Amino acid sequence: MSIETPCIAVCMINPQTNLCYGCGRTMPEIARWPRMASAERLTIMAGLPQRMADAGMDVPQPRRRRTSTTDTPA
Repeated sequence: MSIETPCIAVCMINPQTNLCYGCGRTMPEIARWPRMASAERLTIMAGLPQRMADAGMDVPQPRRRRTSTTDTPA
């Protein structure tokens, strides 16, 4: 079973905002994340882009899946 996560493996805390540069979570949120109910995680994740924007931080763009060019017929 996978856990919903906004983590993009840029795990550093901004000392002015106390938010992670990569995902926008606080250290207490990161620490409690595995024990949170799915609904709580989803609620927090929904607010992260606005939280980061309000703090003047760059909001990371979601990763895009790479598509293989070998799968298309020539």
